[in-house]
Amino acid sequence: MKTGFVTIGGYGTSNTSVVSKRHHCSCLCSSSRQHKYFYRAAVDVDRTRLGGKASSFFSTTVENKSTKQDVKCRPLQVFMGPKQIVFKEDSRNALARGINAVADAVRITLGPKGRNVVLERSYGAPQVVNDGVTIARDISLSDPLENTGARLVVEVASKTDQKAGDGTTTSAVLTQAIVNQGLKIVSSGANAMSVRRGITKTAEYIVSEIRKVAKPLRGQEDIRAIATIASGGDQTIGSNIAEAYARVGENGSTTVEESQSLMDEVEVTEGMELDRGFISPYFVKDQERQVAELTRPRVLVTDSKLSVVQELVPLLESLVKSKEPLLIICEDLTGEALSTLVVNKMRGVLDVAAIKAPGFGDRRKAYLQDIAILTGATYVTEELGITLDQVTVDMLGRAERVVVGKELTTIISTGEHQEEVKKRIAQIRKEIEDTDSQFDREKGEERIARLGGGIARIKVGAATETELKDKKLRYEDALNSTKCALEEGIVPGGGTTLAFLAQKVPEFEKTLSDEDERLGAQIVGRALEAPLVQIATNAGKEGYVVLNEVRKKELGWGWNAATDEYVNFYDAGIVDPAKVVCWALENAASIASMVLTTEALVVEIPEKKKNTSSGGDGMGDLPGESYM
Repeated sequence: MKTGFVTIGGYGTSNTSVVSKRHHCSCLCSSSRQHKYFYRAAVDVDRTRLGGKASSFFSTTVENKSTKQDVKCRPLQVFMGPKQIVFKEDSRNALARGINAVADAVRITLGPKGRNVVLERSYGAPQVVNDGVTIARDISLSDPLENTGARLVVEVASKTDQKAGDGTTTSAVLTQAIVNQGLKIVSSGANAMSVRRGITKTAEYIVSEIRKVAKPLRGQEDIRAIATIASGGDQTIGSNIAEAYARVGENGSTTVEESQSLMDEVEVTEGMELDRGFISPYFVKDQERQVAELTRPRVLVTDSKLSVVQELVPLLESLVKSKEPLLIICEDLTGEALSTLVVNKMRGVLDVAAIKAPGFGDRRKAYLQDIAILTGATYVTEELGITLDQVTVDMLGRAERVVVGKELTTIISTGEHQEEVKKRIAQIRKEIEDTDSQFDREKGEERIARLGGGIARIKVGAATETELKDKKLRYEDALNSTKCALEEGIVPGGGTTLAFLAQKVPEFEKTLSDEDERLGAQIVGRALEAPLVQIATNAGKEGYVVLNEVRKKELGWGWNAATDEYVNFYDAGIVDPAKVVCWALENAASIASMVLTTEALVVEIPEKKKNTSSGGDGMGDLPGESYM
């Protein structure tokens, strides 16, 4: 019997572990009960070990819960399942069938008259959605060959969602159009690699043209228009997002949360909000509200743990003389340092409050640096050679107002260090662009919001859970589109920008010397018309009739699917973020061109379900015995 080889951790054959489904353990497995336990334990241990480097064979010790004996187990071995391989046109056609299956389900949601898709749930109510990437992720096809193509649509939609936060349906429609037209060209004998180069070059050209025609946002009305379009035409969502941005600014943060009521509400927190409260309740001044409020306090920012009061005495004496309040942000405050501050606070000698630094590890360091920049303080850390006994009043920052509660602290900036804050925000934005981690991006946006001076929380209400989930997805799409529009500007929406720029492709095609590359350019040119055609089709119109009418007009004019009129899109507020359109095209061209150059497809053959009516659990280890 042949044993399949599995590379552990991606390091190649030197770290390859031979594994098989059959488990063997030592002779202490004298009963089916023990054997059941040892099997489970070995599976768990081996799963853990297989997550990283592993030697060719290893053994591990597990404990029998009933006998408290240690048992030496041999490695869990897993035979890799048989594979199915298809080549050439069969592989590409299988991928195309999967792509079409998902894209057909997604594209019906495009535009203001796009329809909904109902997703079955194994528990709870079905989910009614109008979000492309959510629909794509929920689809799994029974044919493994076609399902691989379906996963590619999920990939292109997810990448667009990750980079732009919206435009997932457009990217799916573009991918489908490029793949279907490209397959016809490749099947007729064109060189797939040359066609791919033509697709890539043309997509890059169109992206550069999109950025050239993009216009900056003109104010709150443009924000309302962008949010309304991205939410599927919901005026309430557009108005709430415009209100949120008006109150916190473009550097503030807007989040979407579920509400307990039926109405949507916008709540705003001004200043930098930290999820840390007072270290000691003796710092509280307002007993009714349980907060310590400091007016124009000095701010000490350090990553040190304060326990010895002598280090702070010269600094505290200076503050007592100047009668200035003090906020201390540190790793911790304990011992005589804490008791001394509390006593002086209660006696009215010094108005002081202390909180622990937010975050952990490197993220804590970043938060403290943010606070130092916002308040104009020197970041006191031994890493920079600055100790507590060296701190002077000049090294302290200043805030306009600080409110310290039991669990939250809000710092209102004086506004004296805006240039440094802008540079810091630009640095954080660069870090967000460079990371692939969704968690790091969210934390980066959170830091920008804290520095920007406010957080707006949109609380979404609905009568049913199904409606609530759908509204929340629409809000998130609208928010992401608004962020993109603020970054790179806006272009006419409704697919008209892509359709207009498609007319420039023949001119660009002349710059390509290779005939097959020119065929790739033609593929992109025709695919650029697909979003507009689909929007018209979803609205019950003949797509190519609408397309021909739009071609006669200049950029900025198009067909309003909501009113069935040809209007100036800028005046009507029908606009898309340039960044969303660019990423949708770039990702679609990338995935589609890879499909066209595919020559073989390898998938695992699904195992036939075993008959477990004899009482086993389907594992095939000891037929007839229960392992549950």
